[in-house]
Amino acid sequence: MKLVASESLSRLVALHCSACGAEHSAFDLQRVSICCSLPLVADYDLHEPLSRDVIDQADTSMWRYGALLPLLHHENKVTLGEGMTPVLNLPRLAARYELSSLRLKDEGQNPTGSFKARGLSMAISKAKELGVDGCIIPTAGNAGVAMAAYCARAGLRAVVVMPRHTPQAFKEECYWYGAEVELVDGLISDCGARVRQRNADGALLDISTLKEPYRLEGKKTMGYEIAEQLNWQLPDVLLYPAGGGTGLIGIWKAFKEMQALGWLAPETPLPRMVAVQAKNCCPLLETYAGRQPNCHSYQGSATLANGLAVPHPLGEAMMLRVLRESRGTVVSVSEEDMLAGMRDLGQQEGLFVAPEGAAVWMATRHLLATGWLHRDEKILLLNTGNGQKYMDNVAGRAAR
Repeated sequence: MKLVASESLSRLVALHCSACGAEHSAFDLQRVSICCSLPLVADYDLHEPLSRDVIDQADTSMWRYGALLPLLHHENKVTLGEGMTPVLNLPRLAARYELSSLRLKDEGQNPTGSFKARGLSMAISKAKELGVDGCIIPTAGNAGVAMAAYCARAGLRAVVVMPRHTPQAFKEECYWYGAEVELVDGLISDCGARVRQRNADGALLDISTLKEPYRLEGKKTMGYEIAEQLNWQLPDVLLYPAGGGTGLIGIWKAFKEMQALGWLAPETPLPRMVAVQAKNCCPLLETYAGRQPNCHSYQGSATLANGLAVPHPLGEAMMLRVLRESRGTVVSVSEEDMLAGMRDLGQQEGLFVAPEGAAVWMATRHLLATGWLHRDEKILLLNTGNGQKYMDNVAGRAAR
């Protein structure tokens, strides 16, 4: 289906290949690039002046940034009110570790209980706009739930393929949203192989991480919100749990777009970005450390943090680029440390976070101990989901 951008608020102009930069049309249904079979990235007109007044202050969702989002026609928006999650101070942990500024953006307060609501709201909105009839996704849990919900909202068919060991809460939600659920023995990479087999005729749009251009655009709204919520200042260091890495890439994309638009003061430095992984599955760390050329043959295993069990992230090169540009790093966290982090945030701050969010806090403690992080820096943690969904993984393990 061909779209026309006339009379649209969006400044979308094109897509480009994340590897070679080749331009692709933003007004046709696209998947990965035809040149390199790698992710496509949305480009906007950032040259014409655009003030921060364009933000729709009456809209309390991520859609307030419509001019810098890819949806062309408002009637195609599929929303459950996602975005504008709170940035919370963590005063007790800050005092315990003598930190001058420690905050957490709580994405567990999104519809469907995770940050995946952002990307799937955008991807399903664009799928509707482009005339798609149904979608399919391999998932470690939260993305499948979000896709099922937004497909239900849009009236589209949804097929979710997830590991058999996924906590029951994720499976149940997908069933309640009316999705067709297939369980696979293995990790999300095995689910991806099953999706390719099952969808060989391309009848469904594959919404796998970075296999279409628009989940990234939903995720980048975290970056716009962080800047707006912090009065257009940015943290010194931002720690993010990176499985597929769409959020890490998207937040950095938002920061660069705001720089180009002049929404950030010229002297505002961008944060050092930290990608946090599970020791059980840390392909990015292994590549970053030079112990493998890339993640293609990496073998990972299951982890309490289901969203970090991504052994072959398609966006690995994009994540590495963010780390290089931001002077960031990668940290891996053990299963026991994730549990310790959940206890810290629960007992000290009243936050029941996903194991991924707990991993981010424990990575902070590690980087403080090594001296990479300094106690006078402004630190922002990203919790990506609600811990209640992970009860199958962590039940009975609250005691120290």
